[in-house]
Amino acid sequence: MENIEEDLIPSWEQSEEDDQESRVLQIKVDPGQASLRLDSFINDKVSKVSRNKIQTAILAGLVTVNGKVLKSNYKVRPNDLIEIIFPAQTDHSKVVPENIPLDIIYEDDDVLLVNKSPGMVVHPAHGNYTGTLVNAIAGYFKLDPDDPKTARYGLVHRIDKETSGILVLAKNDFAHAHLAKQFFDHSIDREYLALVWGEPSEPEGTITAHLGRDPKNRQKMFAFTDGSFGKHAVTHYKLVEPFYYTSLLACKLETGRTHQIRVHLKLLGHTLFNDERYGGEKIMKGTVFTKYKQFIQNCFKIMPRFPLHARSLAFTHPTSGKRMKFEVPLPDDFQELLEKFRHYLSYRKDHLEDKDESVVNEKES
Repeated sequence: MENIEEDLIPSWEQSEEDDQESRVLQIKVDPGQASLRLDSFINDKVSKVSRNKIQTAILAGLVTVNGKVLKSNYKVRPNDLIEIIFPAQTDHSKVVPENIPLDIIYEDDDVLLVNKSPGMVVHPAHGNYTGTLVNAIAGYFKLDPDDPKTARYGLVHRIDKETSGILVLAKNDFAHAHLAKQFFDHSIDREYLALVWGEPSEPEGTITAHLGRDPKNRQKMFAFTDGSFGKHAVTHYKLVEPFYYTSLLACKLETGRTHQIRVHLKLLGHTLFNDERYGGEKIMKGTVFTKYKQFIQNCFKIMPRFPLHARSLAFTHPTSGKRMKFEVPLPDDFQELLEKFRHYLSYRKDHLEDKDESVVNEKES
């Protein structure tokens, strides 16, 4: 029986550039395969993954046989189709624990939920090996990088450095596998708040476009509307509050691709306010008057980053089976920015509604 090296298949680990989507491996059992336990069969096929971890994955529903979730002692049969979901994991063995305060909103034996502050990198990578959320978590748990148990906790998803809001962390292998399955099945509900340029013509809708690296700039993602490249991605949006030249939107994710909301909203024609990477740091909607330009510059100073906040997260608890939902308030700078736009909207209604204005309506490049 051929042994499949782990680094040749969708791996338990992913690079920092990838999002936290799980990978899938399909194995068709040979016609002459002798009777063998499911966990033993997979253990023989996939190297560098312990049998205990495979059993945990089977228990969490990450392994199906002919579309059904079965037990580890199931005896594989010739021509069975086995599908294995490999949850993304990151090696924490070299992470240095640091004493960094965490805003913990919930914790039990299986999960830890934190409200990440804007400006904090989630995971150590080139240029950010310290001061990250993972460093803070290692410090909170007082983990020893040389202890094998260190690898048992894991972030199931990530958010950008400048994005604030909820992140869930699994504290053991089973919780990680269980949550990864929910992300894979899109049964975890995530809602973000985003301030964008302009107001959508439809108050709510769905954006569907494959996302992949921009061929002209590897630091950016690109929406491939014809599905020719990239990964399938779906974002649902709804108008929450219009501010004439900007709007507050609520976005719900079906998938969790890198920069998904930022690129999908740009595709819609409503780039995130002050998102420099995608062109939102310039005035894209509004008047040509000097006072308006100064107003926008003041807004940029209030919040010198893009306004994106992971407001809520709902999932099924790995052990209790109960549906749990958590919500965190907007950070102060985001709230202050919204108040400034509310004040501007009120000023418009009182002073500018009946005046003829020259308006900037710049098409995105």
